[in-house]
Amino acid sequence: MASGEGRRQHHNLVPLAALISRELKSEKMEKPTVRYGHAAQSRKGEDYFLIKTDGQRVPGNSSSTFSAFAIFDGHNGNAAAVYTRENLLKHVLGAIPRGLGREEWLQALPRALVAGFVKTDKDFQSRGETSGTTATFVIVDGWTVTVASVGDSRCILDTQGGAVSTLTVDHRLEENVEERERVAASGGEVGRLSIIGGAEIGPLRCWPGGLCLSRSIGDMDVGEFIVPIPYVKQVKLSNAGGRLIIASDGIWDALSSEMAAQSCRGLPAELAARQVVKEALRSRGLKDDTTCIVVDIIPPDHSVQPSTPPKKQNKLRTLFFRKKSRDSANKLSKKLSAVGIVEELFEEGSAMLAERLGSDECTAQSTTSGLFMCAVCQVDLAPSEGISVHAGSIFSTSSKPWQGPFLCSDCCNKKDAMEGKRPSGVKVA
Repeated sequence: MASGEGRRQHHNLVPLAALISRELKSEKMEKPTVRYGHAAQSRKGEDYFLIKTDGQRVPGNSSSTFSAFAIFDGHNGNAAAVYTRENLLKHVLGAIPRGLGREEWLQALPRALVAGFVKTDKDFQSRGETSGTTATFVIVDGWTVTVASVGDSRCILDTQGGAVSTLTVDHRLEENVEERERVAASGGEVGRLSIIGGAEIGPLRCWPGGLCLSRSIGDMDVGEFIVPIPYVKQVKLSNAGGRLIIASDGIWDALSSEMAAQSCRGLPAELAARQVVKEALRSRGLKDDTTCIVVDIIPPDHSVQPSTPPKKQNKLRTLFFRKKSRDSANKLSKKLSAVGIVEELFEEGSAMLAERLGSDECTAQSTTSGLFMCAVCQVDLAPSEGISVHAGSIFSTSSKPWQGPFLCSDCCNKKDAMEGKRPSGVKVA
Protein backbone atom coordinates (compact mmCIF):
# COMPACT_ATOMS: atom_id res chain seq x y z
CA MET A 1 0.00 0.00 0.00
CA ALA A 2 2.82 2.39 0.85
CA SER A 3 4.50 1.83 -2.49
CA GLY A 4 1.21 2.37 -4.31
CA GLU A 5 0.74 5.66 -2.51
CA GLY A 6 4.22 6.67 -3.50
CA ARG A 7 3.56 5.89 -7.16
CA ARG A 8 0.38 7.94 -7.12
CA GLN A 9 2.12 10.96 -5.62
CA HIS A 10 4.91 10.76 -8.19
CA HIS A 11 2.45 10.36 -11.05
CA ASN A 12 0.49 13.51 -10.05
CA LEU A 13 3.50 15.67 -9.14
CA VAL A 14 3.21 19.22 -10.51
CA PRO A 15 5.73 21.97 -9.71
CA LEU A 16 4.39 24.47 -7.17
CA ALA A 17 5.35 27.37 -9.43
CA ALA A 18 3.19 25.96 -12.21
CA LEU A 19 0.21 25.61 -9.87
CA ILE A 20 0.58 29.18 -8.61
CA SER A 21 0.76 30.39 -12.21
CA ARG A 22 -2.48 28.56 -12.98
CA GLU A 23 -4.14 30.14 -9.97
CA LEU A 24 -3.18 33.65 -11.04
CA LYS A 25 -4.32 33.11 -14.63
CA SER A 26 -7.67 31.64 -13.57
CA GLU A 27 -8.73 34.65 -11.50
CA LYS A 28 -11.00 36.77 -13.72
CA MET A 29 -12.02 39.09 -10.88
CA GLU A 30 -10.39 40.09 -7.64
CA LYS A 31 -11.45 37.77 -4.84
CA PRO A 32 -14.35 38.87 -2.66
CA THR A 33 -14.25 39.16 1.12
CA VAL A 34 -16.08 36.39 2.99
CA ARG A 35 -17.67 37.21 6.35
CA TYR A 36 -19.86 34.91 8.38
CA GLY A 37 -21.97 34.62 11.48
CA HIS A 38 -23.53 31.74 13.41
CA ALA A 39 -26.38 31.43 15.89
CA ALA A 40 -28.26 28.50 17.42
CA GLN A 41 -30.77 27.45 20.05
CA SER A 42 -30.68 23.82 21.17
CA ARG A 43 -33.58 21.63 22.22
CA LYS A 44 -32.37 18.07 21.55
CA GLY A 45 -28.64 18.69 21.09
CA GLU A 46 -28.48 17.04 17.65
CA ASP A 47 -27.58 20.04 15.44
CA TYR A 48 -23.90 20.50 14.59
CA PHE A 49 -22.11 22.88 12.26
CA LEU A 50 -18.78 23.38 10.51
CA ILE A 51 -17.03 26.66 9.69
CA LYS A 52 -13.59 26.53 8.05
CA THR A 53 -12.15 29.58 6.29
CA ASP A 54 -8.55 28.50 5.73
CA GLY A 55 -8.91 25.55 3.34
CA GLN A 56 -6.32 25.38 0.54
CA ARG A 57 -6.65 23.70 -2.85
CA VAL A 58 -2.85 23.65 -3.09
CA PRO A 59 -1.27 22.99 0.33
CA GLY A 60 1.07 25.81 1.25
CA ASN A 61 -0.31 28.21 -1.37
CA SER A 62 -2.22 31.01 0.37
CA SER A 63 -3.70 32.21 -2.93
CA SER A 64 -5.62 28.93 -3.27
CA THR A 65 -7.80 29.36 -0.17
CA PHE A 66 -11.46 28.38 0.05
CA SER A 67 -14.06 28.37 2.83
CA ALA A 68 -16.37 25.57 3.92
CA PHE A 69 -19.62 25.92 5.85
CA ALA A 70 -21.99 23.14 6.82
CA ILE A 71 -24.93 22.19 9.01
CA PHE A 72 -25.67 18.65 10.17
CA ASP A 73 -29.08 18.00 11.75
CA GLY A 74 -28.91 14.65 13.50
CA HIS A 75 -31.73 12.32 14.44
CA ASN A 76 -31.90 9.20 16.62
CA GLY A 77 -28.90 10.55 18.49
CA ASN A 78 -26.00 12.83 17.55
CA ALA A 79 -23.40 10.22 16.53
CA ALA A 80 -23.89 10.57 12.76
CA ALA A 81 -23.86 14.38 12.88
CA VAL A 82 -20.65 14.43 14.91
CA TYR A 83 -18.93 11.88 12.68
CA THR A 84 -19.97 13.68 9.49
CA ARG A 85 -18.75 17.03 10.79
CA GLU A 86 -15.36 15.52 11.59
CA ASN A 87 -14.85 13.52 8.38
CA LEU A 88 -16.89 14.76 5.42
CA LEU A 89 -14.56 17.56 4.26
CA LYS A 90 -11.55 15.24 4.46
CA HIS A 91 -13.31 12.63 2.33
CA VAL A 92 -14.39 15.19 -0.27
CA LEU A 93 -10.90 16.62 -0.65
CA GLY A 94 -9.46 13.10 -0.83
CA ALA A 95 -11.60 12.41 -3.90
CA ILE A 96 -10.20 15.35 -5.88
CA PRO A 97 -7.16 14.50 -8.04
CA ARG A 98 -3.97 16.30 -7.07
CA GLY A 99 -2.24 18.79 -9.32
CA LEU A 100 -5.34 20.60 -10.59
CA GLY A 101 -5.60 24.31 -11.29
CA ARG A 102 -8.51 26.30 -9.89
CA GLU A 103 -10.94 25.82 -12.77
CA GLU A 104 -10.19 22.10 -12.99
CA TRP A 105 -10.57 21.80 -9.20
CA LEU A 106 -13.97 23.45 -9.28
CA GLN A 107 -15.10 21.22 -12.15
CA ALA A 108 -13.99 18.12 -10.21
CA LEU A 109 -15.72 19.25 -7.01
CA PRO A 110 -19.31 18.06 -7.72
CA ARG A 111 -18.18 14.50 -8.37
CA ALA A 112 -15.88 14.59 -5.34
CA LEU A 113 -18.79 15.72 -3.16
CA VAL A 114 -20.78 12.66 -4.22
CA ALA A 115 -17.85 10.35 -3.44
CA GLY A 116 -17.22 12.09 -0.11
CA PHE A 117 -20.84 11.81 1.02
CA VAL A 118 -21.05 8.11 0.09
CA LYS A 119 -17.73 7.29 1.78
CA THR A 120 -18.76 9.12 4.95
CA ASP A 121 -22.03 7.18 5.03
CA LYS A 122 -20.35 3.85 4.34
CA ASP A 123 -17.68 4.37 7.00
CA PHE A 124 -20.19 5.52 9.62
CA GLN A 125 -22.51 2.58 8.98
CA SER A 126 -19.59 0.20 9.48
CA ARG A 127 -19.51 1.39 13.12
CA GLY A 128 -22.88 -0.28 13.73
CA GLU A 129 -24.63 2.84 15.06
CA THR A 130 -28.19 3.63 14.00
CA SER A 131 -28.06 7.42 14.16
CA GLY A 132 -28.53 9.53 11.02
CA THR A 133 -28.06 13.12 9.91
CA THR A 134 -28.87 15.63 7.23
CA ALA A 135 -25.91 17.42 5.65
CA THR A 136 -25.88 20.74 3.86
CA PHE A 137 -22.29 21.41 2.82
CA VAL A 138 -21.16 24.65 1.15
CA ILE A 139 -17.78 25.49 -0.38
CA VAL A 140 -17.07 29.11 -1.29
CA ASP A 141 -14.08 29.64 -3.60
CA GLY A 142 -13.87 33.22 -4.79
CA TRP A 143 -17.16 34.01 -6.51
CA THR A 144 -18.06 30.34 -6.98
CA VAL A 145 -20.43 28.67 -4.53
CA THR A 146 -20.89 24.88 -4.52
CA VAL A 147 -23.61 23.32 -2.37
CA ALA A 148 -24.23 19.62 -1.70
CA SER A 149 -27.12 18.44 0.45
CA VAL A 150 -29.06 15.44 1.72
CA GLY A 151 -32.10 15.84 3.95
CA ASP A 152 -34.03 19.00 4.71
CA SER A 153 -31.44 21.50 5.93
CA ARG A 154 -31.51 24.28 3.37
CA CYS A 155 -29.19 26.84 1.77
CA ILE A 156 -30.58 29.96 0.10
CA LEU A 157 -28.92 32.77 -1.84
CA ASP A 158 -30.04 36.38 -1.41
CA THR A 159 -28.67 38.85 -3.95
CA GLN A 160 -28.97 42.57 -4.51
CA GLY A 161 -32.38 43.44 -5.82
CA GLY A 162 -34.13 41.12 -3.39
CA ALA A 163 -34.09 37.93 -5.47
CA VAL A 164 -33.96 34.82 -3.26
CA SER A 165 -33.01 31.45 -4.72
CA THR A 166 -32.84 28.03 -3.08
CA LEU A 167 -29.57 26.17 -3.73
CA THR A 168 -30.75 22.88 -2.23
CA VAL A 169 -33.64 20.42 -2.63
CA ASP A 170 -35.61 19.20 0.37
CA HIS A 171 -35.56 15.41 0.58
CA ARG A 172 -38.76 15.12 2.58
CA LEU A 173 -41.02 12.29 1.48
CA GLU A 174 -44.09 14.41 2.21
CA GLU A 175 -43.10 17.04 -0.34
CA ASN A 176 -40.85 15.32 -2.89
CA VAL A 177 -42.85 13.14 -5.30
CA GLU A 178 -39.79 11.96 -7.26
CA GLU A 179 -38.11 10.73 -4.10
CA ARG A 180 -41.24 8.88 -2.98
CA GLU A 181 -41.32 7.07 -6.31
CA ARG A 182 -37.60 6.26 -6.14
CA VAL A 183 -37.84 4.83 -2.61
CA ALA A 184 -40.84 2.68 -3.52
CA ALA A 185 -39.12 1.40 -6.68
CA SER A 186 -36.03 0.48 -4.62
CA GLY A 187 -37.97 -1.65 -2.16
CA GLY A 188 -39.07 0.79 0.52
CA GLU A 189 -42.62 1.33 1.72
CA VAL A 190 -43.90 4.90 2.02
CA GLY A 191 -46.84 5.65 4.30
CA ARG A 192 -48.05 7.45 7.38
CA LEU A 193 -47.98 6.21 10.94
CA SER A 194 -51.01 4.04 11.66
CA ILE A 195 -52.68 4.12 15.06
CA ILE A 196 -55.36 2.01 16.71
CA GLY A 197 -58.43 1.90 14.52
CA GLY A 198 -56.47 2.20 11.28
CA ALA A 199 -56.25 5.99 11.22
CA GLU A 200 -53.10 7.46 9.65
CA ILE A 201 -51.39 10.45 11.19
CA GLY A 202 -48.32 12.60 10.68
CA PRO A 203 -46.07 13.08 7.63
CA LEU A 204 -45.18 10.42 5.09
CA ARG A 205 -42.43 8.11 6.30
CA CYS A 206 -40.29 5.33 4.90
CA TRP A 207 -40.72 1.87 6.40
CA PRO A 208 -39.00 0.11 8.00
CA GLY A 209 -37.64 2.75 10.35
CA GLY A 210 -40.23 5.50 9.98
CA LEU A 211 -37.82 8.15 8.62
CA CYS A 212 -39.41 11.22 7.03
CA LEU A 213 -36.40 11.79 4.76
CA SER A 214 -35.41 10.00 1.57
CA ARG A 215 -31.70 10.92 1.75
CA SER A 216 -29.37 11.13 4.71
CA ILE A 217 -26.02 9.97 6.07
CA GLY A 218 -26.22 7.00 8.44
CA ASP A 219 -29.62 5.46 9.26
CA MET A 220 -28.42 1.91 8.72
CA ASP A 221 -31.56 0.55 10.39
CA VAL A 222 -33.89 2.13 7.81
CA GLY A 223 -32.72 0.62 4.51
CA GLU A 224 -30.19 1.37 1.80
CA PHE A 225 -32.85 3.04 -0.36
CA ILE A 226 -32.36 6.00 1.99
CA VAL A 227 -29.27 7.15 0.11
CA PRO A 228 -26.41 9.54 0.96
CA ILE A 229 -26.02 10.76 -2.64
CA PRO A 230 -26.37 14.55 -2.50
CA TYR A 231 -28.12 17.06 -4.70
CA VAL A 232 -25.32 19.33 -5.91
CA LYS A 233 -25.56 22.84 -7.31
CA GLN A 234 -22.68 25.12 -8.29
CA VAL A 235 -23.16 28.79 -9.18
CA LYS A 236 -20.93 31.77 -9.88
CA LEU A 237 -21.96 35.10 -8.40
CA SER A 238 -21.62 38.40 -10.17
CA ASN A 239 -19.24 41.01 -8.77
CA ALA A 240 -22.17 42.36 -6.75
CA GLY A 241 -21.74 39.41 -4.36
CA GLY A 242 -24.54 37.92 -2.28
CA ARG A 243 -25.61 36.41 1.04
CA LEU A 244 -25.98 32.71 1.86
CA ILE A 245 -28.28 31.54 4.65
CA ILE A 246 -27.63 27.92 5.68
CA ALA A 247 -29.96 26.54 8.33
CA SER A 248 -31.52 23.42 9.83
CA ASP A 249 -35.23 22.68 9.59
CA GLY A 250 -35.80 24.40 12.91
CA ILE A 251 -35.57 27.59 10.83
CA TRP A 252 -37.38 26.43 7.68
CA ASP A 253 -40.34 24.92 9.53
CA ALA A 254 -40.98 28.41 10.89
CA LEU A 255 -39.89 30.74 8.08
CA SER A 256 -40.05 30.67 4.29
CA SER A 257 -36.86 31.38 2.36
CA GLU A 258 -38.10 34.88 1.54
CA MET A 259 -39.03 35.60 5.18
CA ALA A 260 -35.61 34.46 6.41
CA ALA A 261 -33.77 36.61 3.87
CA GLN A 262 -35.93 39.65 4.45
CA SER A 263 -35.68 39.43 8.24
CA CYS A 264 -31.94 40.07 8.27
CA ARG A 265 -31.25 42.36 5.32
CA GLY A 266 -28.99 45.27 6.19
CA LEU A 267 -27.43 43.50 9.16
CA PRO A 268 -23.83 42.22 9.33
CA ALA A 269 -23.49 38.44 9.15
CA GLU A 270 -23.21 37.75 12.90
CA LEU A 271 -26.26 39.83 13.77
CA ALA A 272 -28.10 38.49 10.74
CA ALA A 273 -27.73 34.87 11.94
CA ARG A 274 -29.04 35.83 15.37
CA GLN A 275 -31.96 37.67 13.84
CA VAL A 276 -33.00 34.70 11.69
CA VAL A 277 -32.99 32.42 14.74
CA LYS A 278 -34.91 35.05 16.72
CA GLU A 279 -37.58 35.32 14.01
CA ALA A 280 -37.95 31.53 13.83
CA LEU A 281 -38.40 31.25 17.60
CA ARG A 282 -40.88 34.13 17.61
CA SER A 283 -42.93 32.41 14.93
CA ARG A 284 -42.92 28.83 16.18
CA GLY A 285 -41.18 28.61 19.51
CA LEU A 286 -38.31 26.25 20.33
CA LYS A 287 -39.77 22.96 19.08
CA ASP A 288 -36.55 21.68 17.49
CA ASP A 289 -32.84 22.43 17.37
CA THR A 290 -32.52 25.71 15.48
CA THR A 291 -29.20 26.53 13.79
CA CYS A 292 -28.26 29.20 11.24
CA ILE A 293 -25.08 30.26 9.44
CA VAL A 294 -25.02 33.48 7.41
CA VAL A 295 -22.22 33.95 4.87
CA ASP A 296 -21.70 37.29 3.12
CA ILE A 297 -19.68 37.30 -0.10
CA ILE A 298 -18.67 40.93 -0.42
CA PRO A 299 -17.03 42.71 -3.39
CA PRO A 300 -13.49 43.98 -2.66
CA ASP A 301 -14.70 47.59 -3.00
CA HIS A 302 -18.12 47.24 -1.42
CA SER A 303 -18.75 50.97 -1.72
CA VAL A 304 -19.00 50.68 -5.51
CA GLN A 305 -22.56 49.88 -6.65
CA PRO A 306 -23.00 47.19 -9.30
CA SER A 307 -23.77 48.25 -12.82
CA THR A 308 -27.39 49.13 -13.56
CA PRO A 309 -29.10 46.68 -15.91
CA PRO A 310 -30.27 48.01 -19.29
CA LYS A 311 -33.70 49.68 -19.22
CA LYS A 312 -35.30 46.92 -21.26
CA GLN A 313 -34.48 44.48 -18.46
CA ASN A 314 -35.76 46.61 -15.58
CA LYS A 315 -38.98 44.57 -15.26
CA LEU A 316 -37.17 41.27 -15.20
CA ARG A 317 -35.87 39.55 -12.10
CA THR A 318 -32.32 40.51 -11.26
CA LEU A 319 -31.33 36.89 -10.65
CA PHE A 320 -31.22 34.37 -13.49
CA PHE A 321 -29.66 30.93 -13.64
CA ARG A 322 -28.03 30.03 -16.94
CA LYS A 323 -26.18 26.98 -18.05
CA LYS A 324 -22.57 27.88 -18.60
CA SER A 325 -20.79 27.02 -21.83
CA ARG A 326 -17.21 26.18 -20.95
CA ASP A 327 -16.08 27.24 -24.42
CA SER A 328 -17.33 30.81 -24.02
CA ALA A 329 -16.79 31.18 -20.29
CA ASN A 330 -14.72 34.37 -20.40
CA LYS A 331 -17.10 36.40 -22.57
CA LEU A 332 -20.16 35.14 -20.75
CA SER A 333 -18.66 35.87 -17.34
CA LYS A 334 -18.02 39.50 -18.24
CA LYS A 335 -21.52 40.00 -19.64
CA LEU A 336 -23.24 38.39 -16.68
CA SER A 337 -21.21 40.28 -14.11
CA ALA A 338 -22.14 43.55 -15.79
CA VAL A 339 -25.87 43.01 -15.21
CA GLY A 340 -25.69 41.27 -11.84
CA ILE A 341 -26.64 37.81 -13.10
CA VAL A 342 -25.74 34.57 -11.34
CA GLU A 343 -24.46 31.75 -13.54
CA GLU A 344 -25.43 28.17 -12.97
CA LEU A 345 -22.32 26.08 -13.53
CA PHE A 346 -23.63 22.68 -12.45
CA GLU A 347 -26.79 21.03 -11.13
CA GLU A 348 -27.53 17.34 -10.61
CA GLY A 349 -29.72 15.45 -8.19
CA SER A 350 -29.84 11.86 -9.47
CA ALA A 351 -29.68 9.18 -6.80
CA MET A 352 -27.88 6.76 -9.13
CA LEU A 353 -24.16 6.51 -8.38
CA ALA A 354 -23.22 5.51 -11.95
CA GLU A 355 -24.78 8.72 -13.27
CA ARG A 356 -23.15 10.90 -10.62
CA LEU A 357 -19.62 9.53 -10.96
CA GLY A 358 -19.80 9.65 -14.77
CA SER A 359 -17.01 8.27 -16.93
CA ASP A 360 -13.31 8.31 -16.15
CA GLU A 361 -11.38 9.92 -18.99
CA CYS A 362 -8.14 8.94 -17.30
CA THR A 363 -8.93 5.21 -17.26
CA ALA A 364 -6.45 4.37 -20.01
CA GLN A 365 -3.74 6.28 -18.20
CA SER A 366 -4.53 4.50 -14.94
CA THR A 367 -4.48 1.14 -16.68
CA THR A 368 -1.06 1.66 -18.17
CA SER A 369 0.34 2.75 -14.83
CA GLY A 370 -0.92 -0.48 -13.27
CA LEU A 371 -2.77 1.39 -10.54
CA PHE A 372 -6.51 1.63 -9.96
CA MET A 373 -8.31 3.46 -7.20
CA CYS A 374 -11.86 3.13 -5.85
CA ALA A 375 -13.74 6.29 -6.87
CA VAL A 376 -15.57 6.37 -3.52
CA CYS A 377 -13.25 5.22 -0.74
CA GLN A 378 -9.96 6.02 -2.55
CA VAL A 379 -8.26 2.71 -1.73
CA ASP A 380 -5.74 1.35 -4.21
CA LEU A 381 -6.91 -1.58 -6.32
CA ALA A 382 -5.15 -4.16 -8.43
CA PRO A 383 -6.42 -4.13 -12.06
CA SER A 384 -8.27 -7.38 -11.44
CA GLU A 385 -10.03 -6.00 -8.34
CA GLY A 386 -11.66 -2.88 -9.77
CA ILE A 387 -15.35 -3.12 -10.72
CA SER A 388 -16.64 -0.48 -13.12
CA VAL A 389 -19.38 1.71 -11.66
CA HIS A 390 -21.23 1.06 -14.94
CA ALA A 391 -21.05 -2.73 -14.75
CA GLY A 392 -24.53 -4.24 -14.85
CA SER A 393 -26.25 -0.90 -14.29
CA ILE A 394 -29.49 -0.38 -16.19
CA PHE A 395 -29.30 3.29 -15.22
CA SER A 396 -25.95 3.91 -16.85
CA THR A 397 -25.74 5.72 -20.18
CA SER A 398 -22.37 4.11 -20.82
CA SER A 399 -22.15 1.27 -23.34
CA LYS A 400 -18.66 0.36 -22.13
CA PRO A 401 -18.88 -1.18 -18.64
CA TRP A 402 -15.16 -1.93 -18.69
CA GLN A 403 -14.45 1.81 -18.42
CA GLY A 404 -13.96 3.61 -15.14
CA PRO A 405 -14.42 4.98 -12.67
CA PHE A 406 -13.93 1.82 -10.66
CA LEU A 407 -15.23 0.67 -7.28
CA CYS A 408 -13.89 -1.77 -4.71
CA SER A 409 -16.15 -4.73 -3.91
CA ASP A 410 -17.53 -3.11 -0.74
CA CYS A 411 -18.47 0.11 -2.55
CA CYS A 412 -19.94 -1.88 -5.44
CA ASN A 413 -22.14 -3.75 -2.96
CA LYS A 414 -23.13 -0.40 -1.46
CA LYS A 415 -24.06 0.93 -4.91
CA ASP A 416 -26.18 -2.12 -5.73
CA ALA A 417 -27.95 -1.92 -2.37
CA MET A 418 -28.78 1.76 -2.89
CA GLU A 419 -30.33 0.89 -6.25
CA GLY A 420 -32.45 -1.85 -4.69
CA LYS A 421 -30.62 -4.70 -6.42
CA ARG A 422 -29.66 -6.55 -3.26
CA PRO A 423 -29.40 -5.91 0.48
CA SER A 424 -26.23 -4.31 1.73
CA GLY A 425 -25.58 -7.00 4.30
CA VAL A 426 -25.26 -4.44 7.08
CA LYS A 427 -26.80 -5.78 10.25
CA VAL A 428 -27.93 -3.86 13.30
CA ALA A 429 -26.56 -5.16 16.56
